Amino acid sequence: MKLIVGLGNPGAKYEGNRHNIGFMALDRIAADHGLGPWKARFQGLVAEGRLGTVRVMLLKPQTFMNLSGQSVGEAMRYLKLTPADVVVLHDELDLAPGKCRLKQGGGHAGHNGLRSLHQHIGADYQRLRLGIGHPGHKDRVSGWVLSDFAKPDRDWLEDLLRGISDGAPMLAAGDGARFLNAVAARVAPARNSGEAAPAPRATPAPAGKAAAEDPPEPPQSLADRLRALTERFR
Repeated sequence: MKLIVGLGNPGAKYEGNRHNIGFMALDRIAADHGLGPWKARFQGLVAEGRLGTVRVMLLKPQTFMNLSGQSVGEAMRYLKLTPADVVVLHDELDLAPGKCRLKQGGGHAGHNGLRSLHQHIGADYQRLRLGIGHPGHKDRVSGWVLSDFAKPDRDWLEDLLRGISDGAPMLAAGDGARFLNAVAARVAPARNSGEAAPAPRATPAPAGKAAAEDPPEPPQSLADRLRALTERFR
């Protein structure tokens, strides 16, 4: 079994925040794959089912970001899972908007949700880092992550969430390469889709001229012209 965790803050006030992209991704997976309904458990909201052949539980901690580890730790203990069975989806300042990367273990880089997870379950879980970009200065980070995605972000955000949902069965199965390929197919589709180019339209012949498919009459030979003149003056 896999425990797939999305990080964010609970409540309508935070729904559209950049910090809540982990919640957004889990909502899309649950909707597209028929998981759920969402139920209150483990100090969070959970939805259960299968992604491909793998049984999964989706978890959105409702403890606020800086206490996320409490919820995840409680769920892990109940399900008798190890950190290797946990995948955490979270916002990442150090990746450009729309980019995502998989990472196993490592530091928390100042992310409050990851810091809490480290305290409660250790560092050996898998992370799906979802790029939201950096505001440019560390003093603006708090306001940046706690503000909503802007209108120009909507297209890349929709593509990213669709790609994560497409690849969710591969993510659950531990096939990181195929998962990232599924995401890339949404966020960076190939320019040549393999579709046949439309047939060129026929250009109509100019008025007063014969159509191109009507061949011109062959020129008369000199002998034919002399014969015609002879017949004319008889």
